[in-house]
Amino acid sequence: MNFDLVFDSMFLQPFFIGLIFAALLPLLGCYLRLREEWLAALALAQMAAAGALLSLLTAVPLMAGGVAGAAVAVLLKNAVEGGQRKRQGAAYALLLLIGWGVSVLLVSNLPVADRVGHALFDGQLYFTEIPHLIAALVCAVTVLGVLWRLSPQVLAAHFFPDFYRSRGGSARRIALVFDGLVAASLALATMSIGVMSAFALIFVPPWLAWRHAQSWRGSLFWATGIGVAAHVLAFVGALLFDQPFGPLLALVLAIVGLVAAVWQRMHDAG
Repeated sequence: MNFDLVFDSMFLQPFFIGLIFAALLPLLGCYLRLREEWLAALALAQMAAAGALLSLLTAVPLMAGGVAGAAVAVLLKNAVEGGQRKRQGAAYALLLLIGWGVSVLLVSNLPVADRVGHALFDGQLYFTEIPHLIAALVCAVTVLGVLWRLSPQVLAAHFFPDFYRSRGGSARRIALVFDGLVAASLALATMSIGVMSAFALIFVPPWLAWRHAQSWRGSLFWATGIGVAAHVLAFVGALLFDQPFGPLLALVLAIVGLVAAVWQRMHDAG
């Protein structure tokens, strides 16, 4: 184990990029869980990866291709659902299959896509650069600013849909804006920490927070805290044991989730 790597300045930038998404994705994940649309996260991340790989066929940057792929996923999802939100609907499964199929075909037929594909699915946090940090910061500021104003409307549209519509609110417009925030965040996170790591952050912390928090705000704080703690633990562990960050983060979150679920089950049984 090399403890000097933990304090090496060359890893400071990747650490903060991962930290931004470790705080942002669980926050968005709470809203996805509220809307019972958490499967959308995996579909959007997979479509973002497909978009990034498709950008290799053009002069479009990877990040732009990833965001474009996630944006197309949002448009297709709304087209399939016809403006009606369907919890864990078929749209997500179809998008997941499309993203996976396109990605595998590109990786199989393009040598450069093979290398980029492994980076996208395994995570390339250690190789991120200043543009990734700037994109993460801009994404975080934008999402938090929009979400601050959008959150009351999302909650009202979910809990009091008839009252919300009677006041002239458009649940479809709110859903489209929120989907756009999730798509952009997941696309940029996929470019840095990988598909499954991004999905783990947006799924596991909110799932745990949902089981233990006593209020909506409490669930937001719990989810964010769990995501940040898991990121720090995985990042330090990856450097100490010379392991890839993405799979380690996913395993840390999965193990924490299993332990918490077993502990609660034993507590309820007792």
